[in-house]
Amino acid sequence: MDSGLKRIAVLGSTGSIGQQTLEVARDFPDRLKIVGLAAGGNLGLLAQQVREFGPSLVSFGGEGLDLRRVPMEEMASHPDVDVVVVATSGKAGLAPTLAAIRAKKGVALANKEVLVMAGEVVMAEARRQGVEIMPIDSEHSALWQCLRGEENREVARLLLTASGGAFRDWPLGKLESVTPEEALRHPTWRMGRKVTIDSATLMNKGMEVIEARWLFGVPFNQIQVVMHRESIVHSLVEFVDGSVKAQMGPPDMRLPIQLSLSYPERWGNPTLPRLNLKEVGALSFGEVDLERYPCLRLALEAGRRGGTYPAVLSAADDVAVALFLQGRIGFQDIARVVEETVAKHVTVDRPNLDNILAADSWARAAASEWSKQPG
Repeated sequence: MDSGLKRIAVLGSTGSIGQQTLEVARDFPDRLKIVGLAAGGNLGLLAQQVREFGPSLVSFGGEGLDLRRVPMEEMASHPDVDVVVVATSGKAGLAPTLAAIRAKKGVALANKEVLVMAGEVVMAEARRQGVEIMPIDSEHSALWQCLRGEENREVARLLLTASGGAFRDWPLGKLESVTPEEALRHPTWRMGRKVTIDSATLMNKGMEVIEARWLFGVPFNQIQVVMHRESIVHSLVEFVDGSVKAQMGPPDMRLPIQLSLSYPERWGNPTLPRLNLKEVGALSFGEVDLERYPCLRLALEAGRRGGTYPAVLSAADDVAVALFLQGRIGFQDIARVVEETVAKHVTVDRPNLDNILAADSWARAAASEWSKQPG
């Protein structure tokens, strides 16, 4: 194998991030080789991807593909893999991420729940193995870039930007009647269904604060969220002397995906968009209204409380978003499901992996009961 060729396994290859990862791979056939593809569903698309890229390792849910099935954990730790892109959603990404870390693979992480559920466990293992987690989320990639070459003791604040999602300008009274179709119309980003709904509620931003705390080792009270409608400034770092670094770019996920795959280098790519500040014009920033976004408040509270609360929050949100997309609950019920589930939970402080998985299972069962309530 050419030492200059990176061998990539993409977990969640049929989702939005997975498909965009393959777009980047197409642009660099001499530098990136897809050796593993994993998908839980959409087997028709997975079959097309397998025909195009010819991976030796394939993982899939259900039946219908005449291929040898490789468990995701085996794929993530396989000797033929150099970098694992974790683009699954939910807890499905946790075990493969730990497997990749223990096998000392590069980990390009796009799954929020891995660090929300088990950030302390995952990052402790990464430190033990000497593995650097390369974030794919645009906000965390921005912070990662701004912090390169800097000392944590010199950081005053991390500032994550939020676009506000599909309903940032809607009257509050109208949110009770929101439909799934309306919630899936994000004003600036092209993303999967779950994360698009989480963007509309700003649950995603609260989860990103929890992620940032573990990824960058910055205390929770030094991480803030600022409203930024244009999605051009992806995050900022304020240093102790008052200087601020910002990372900017067009709202295109292929940019942070490519950086996670090219790291520690940057590769030129003429197919990616360039930022034209004259076309952008003004950039705006403002406070986030927690009355409009109760899910953000709930996520920040869970992050501060720690223990197994973030795992419960994440699992309850997963269930609530699925119920909303199925038309079984309303948009504002998402926050109600999460709040009631978290309120019933008895946390475990400094949890191990078994505690975290048990909390996840409990929360999914508790949140599912919500839709059975009368009225």
